[in-house]
Parts: sequence; C-alpha cells; structure tokens
Amino acid sequence: MNAIGYEDIKRMLLAAAELIRAHHQRLSELDSFGGDGDHGTTMVRAMGCLEKGMAQAADGRIDDLLNQVGWAILGVDGGATGPLFGSLFMGMGQAVGDRDAVDVVLLADMFEAARESVANVTQAQVGDKTLVDALVPAVTALRAAADKGEDVLVALDEAARAAQQGAEGTRDMAARFGRARNRGEASKGQPDPGATSMALVFQGFAQGVRTHGGS
Repeated sequence: MNAIGYEDIKRMLLAAAELIRAHHQRLSELDSFGGDGDHGTTMVRAMGCLEKGMAQAADGRIDDLLNQVGWAILGVDGGATGPLFGSLFMGMGQAVGDRDAVDVVLLADMFEAARESVANVTQAQVGDKTLVDALVPAVTALRAAADKGEDVLVALDEAARAAQQGAEGTRDMAARFGRARNRGEASKGQPDPGATSMALVFQGFAQGVRTHGGS
C-alpha cells in the first residue's frame, strides 16, 4: 500500500491498545524484577487514555487525533510512562501537520519526530535499558525502508521487528534509569518492561494496517 489515512491510523492505535491489554500481566511481571511491578496496569490506563483522546479528536484530522491521544496519555499516573508515551504521539502529530494521507516517507518523518520528542523528556540513550532501546532501532528501520521505497506495511513490519529485537536485547543490559538502576548488574536477565511495551505498540501499528489495508 502506498499510503494510510485517518481511519488506518485509528486502527493502528486500537490494535496497539489491544496488544498492550493482552500482555499487561507480562509487562507487570517484568517490572517486578526492578520496579514497582505495576507497569502493565499503568500501560492499561494509558491505553484507556488513548481511547479517550481518540474520542475527542476532530474527525478526519490525523494531527488532531495524535495530539489528542498524546495529551490524554500525558495525564496518566505512573512515573515516566505518561510523559514518554504522550510525547511519542504528540511528536507524530506535530510532524504530520494538516496532511490527510501518510506515505512511507512522511511516516518515517513522523516517527523521527516522535523519537526527538521522547528525547526531550528523557536523557536515556540506547544501551540504558529503557524504551529507547526499542524506539530508536524501530525508527531507524522505518527510515531505511522508506529510503528503499518500501510500502507502508513493509516499513511498519520492519520497524516492529527491529523494536522487538531491541527490546529483547535489553535482557543483557544493566538498568541506568528508574528504580531498576538501584539493582545494578542484578537488573540483567529480563527485558525492560518499557522497551517491551514500545515493541508491542509497534507490533500493534503493523497489525492495524495489515488487517484492514491502507489507501
């Protein structure tokens, strides 16, 4: 498919929310190794905020859809989850502007803007065992797919694959942020819950487009 539109973006968001809910127990289990053990429930609340934001968006406006979702998630209780995921969606919304169709190049632009938006609220870098370890390789893969002229679904599939590999790679990292950092080397052995959530979000994005097709 050459481009996706407003309804496709909605399906991407809903598919991501569905995956988060399906895996919330696993996310909390991962968080229990170094944090409060509530990441899964926090992400479920964030997905509830996502759906509320979607309901408030101006019909047909992709930028407003993503900005409303971002603002809604910003308000979720639960540490850094709200600011990080909220800024992700707001970055995407700012990049799309008033366009009503998203081709693969614009999609890559949107996710690069999302990455920069996240970077404005965290100092975490690749290797610090955070969601950045899933986000950065996903965005890099998406841009590479766009540069090769791949279609939107192929690009999203490659981004989802890279995010999953990045999340799994955090298993062997020592945490440098959040409560898990207090465990030092003992924080190794399990994937980071935030990175795992980010990978699920990208997987949901790809599934949302694959299931219904694009423009």
